[in-house]
Amino acid sequence: MAFAQPFPLAAPQIKGPAPPPTFGPDLAVRLICPECRDPNPNIVEEFGSGDLVCGNCGLVLGDRIVDTRSEWRTFANDEGDDPSRVGAASDPLLEGMEQLDTVISFRDGGSGIARELQRAASRSQNSRSERNILTAFRDISSWCDQFSLPKTISDIAKQLYKRSDEEKLLRGKPLDAVIAACIFIACRQAHVPRTFREICNLTHVSKKVLGQCYKALEQAFNLSPGAAASQQHSSASSPSTGPENLLVRYCNHLDLPPNVQSICSDIIQAARKHGIADGRSPVSIAGGAIYFTCHLLGKVKSVRDISAVAGVSEGTIKLVYRLYYADKEKLVKQEWLDEGKAKWERLPFESMK
Repeated sequence: MAFAQPFPLAAPQIKGPAPPPTFGPDLAVRLICPECRDPNPNIVEEFGSGDLVCGNCGLVLGDRIVDTRSEWRTFANDEGDDPSRVGAASDPLLEGMEQLDTVISFRDGGSGIARELQRAASRSQNSRSERNILTAFRDISSWCDQFSLPKTISDIAKQLYKRSDEEKLLRGKPLDAVIAACIFIACRQAHVPRTFREICNLTHVSKKVLGQCYKALEQAFNLSPGAAASQQHSSASSPSTGPENLLVRYCNHLDLPPNVQSICSDIIQAARKHGIADGRSPVSIAGGAIYFTCHLLGKVKSVRDISAVAGVSEGTIKLVYRLYYADKEKLVKQEWLDEGKAKWERLPFESMK
């Protein structure tokens, strides 16, 4: 049995051509000012201008000096390490909460210690209320991204949820229903309204539970009334979901020209003025008005296409159309007929059956 030698001999030196010489900086060379010629020069690095200046006579010895110091400044009164470069940007909505995360690796050799450490770290870092807020914030951001909503709506919804959680307004309600109500209110406050049906399809929350949470938040935060406000006030004075606010998205999904949207908005306002189709939901009024305007202007769209975009049944759209057709003289301006934009004979009469 052979054993390795404890102190092996060095490899024999092989004589051959000499290695090429290596070049390096000469540490014996010192930089001095050519004017002063002081053996102990006072060289100053001016990082503001990027120059290398003699401190005695002011002669510029070099330029384009690279600043190797840290690129940020700390104005804190206390001394110590600068925490401004640790972690992500601070979130004002999480003020008073620990915003730094500790990540523990899963690689533990199959012993299961990593999972126990992660569980212990999650319990020690945040309390139960803080974990609920973080979970709700993640769900709000995820659902707003799925709905293609801007970040401002996500921030408003987070503020609403945080206030409702601090004041215990919806204790006992499901988390998804509270988040859905906050997103619904945030959309109205930001003038990007979404209907109850759209919010329910996104969050998979029943309309009844969503309505209960919305009514509770509406009363607690003293918000403007929802469904009835669009029929009594203009959309400029009320952030509620009105038919005019839904026309932009519906017309864009139907690929309708801009003039259809403007004329349809005027028809809806004239119908509200004369009390036509009062009591109908904004979605039904918007769908019926689009169907009426498309036939009036010759930009025909089928009831099925409008129903798919608006999310209402075809019978509801035809019912609103029949109400508009009965009082079409009050809704259509004479100047549209004179300019040739609108024609009475384009309106289908068979929908009156």
